[in-house]
Amino acid sequence: MSFEGFDKSLFAYFKDLAANNEKAWFEANRDRYENDVRAPMKAFVEDIAPKLAKISPNFIADPKKSLFRIHRDVRFSKDKSPYKTNAGIHLRHQRGKDAHAPGYYLHLEPGAVVCGGGVWQPAPDALLAIRTAIAE
Repeated sequence: MSFEGFDKSLFAYFKDLAANNEKAWFEANRDRYENDVRAPMKAFVEDIAPKLAKISPNFIADPKKSLFRIHRDVRFSKDKSPYKTNAGIHLRHQRGKDAHAPGYYLHLEPGAVVCGGGVWQPAPDALLAIRTAIAE
């Protein structure tokens, strides 16, 4: 598996974006975003897909479905910064339709790299089922 794309340029891009979080800067630096962030993230998902299929065949590793978007939902936020200053990859269970599905998660931002697995904000019935299975 190749991690060479997750280098200083990805983190440098997000540092610069944090200091210039506006549409004009983003558009002027779109090539950097595509080359330094999106391309290595897509390559990572493509590289991990066959390995994930061997150990967890019910999980999806597809660049079109696994990458989180760069645009923030600012509708209900006091912070109107239009772009996220991190990259996220979610390798979700095939039965799930969104980020609430069980899965594996990779988060990349300057100063933090986080890997995790589980379910984000499960519905009450799903949470009870998870807790029951753990208790058993």
